[in-house]
Amino acid sequence: MRRSRAAEIMDDPGQSAADFDAALADLARINRMSFATAPLLGFLDRVVRRSGPAPGRVLSVLDVGAGGGDALRAIAAWGARRGVALDLWGLDRSPWAGRHAAAHGTPAQWITADLFDLPAGRRFDVVVCGLFAHHLDDATLVRFLRWLPAHARHRWLILDLHRHWLPWAAVWAGTRLLRMHPMVCHDGPISVARGFDRADWRRLVAEAGVAAEARWVPPFRWAVEGPGAG
Repeated sequence: MRRSRAAEIMDDPGQSAADFDAALADLARINRMSFATAPLLGFLDRVVRRSGPAPGRVLSVLDVGAGGGDALRAIAAWGARRGVALDLWGLDRSPWAGRHAAAHGTPAQWITADLFDLPAGRRFDVVVCGLFAHHLDDATLVRFLRWLPAHARHRWLILDLHRHWLPWAAVWAGTRLLRMHPMVCHDGPISVARGFDRADWRRLVAEAGVAAEARWVPPFRWAVEGPGAG
């Protein structure tokens, strides 16, 4: 099965703030239930071990497609546990995302813009994105894969969905059983259908011409990681 091209309601800028808030809250629930931040925090552990900040140094982290900021809040808690000083940034083109993140106490500075509008010289130690890449078509994703090392000094990470019937069915049923927002019920299964398999990542990384490794991580996710530009 090829990647779906079906549209997700969340990508429609005409959605109201109330609907967007409710959908982001439900997505945060799904992420907690599926332990979505575990591979992200493991990645940060490896970054710190390899080239981690010297005493007094601050590690800057940009989350692309940051949504409601739940990943950034998890990163902040990780930094507090590890004793790592952080400079956290969220980037999302939705005007509602930054407001939602701030209302939920996300300790990050926010950029409301299209990622490709970020100045070429603007770089961060680490750039991450979770459940964002599947929103992009193949051509835009290839452009994004080239964008990532240009804006990351040390490492970058994509976490996204494995396209498979089992998570599709689980998301379809789970969002309805838990009475989640209609936007989430609609978009959830489409997100899985817009996800990736190993062949997709091999093809996309090769087309982008970047150094990257794609690993399958539970539950039914892909972690695509590469070096920054230094």
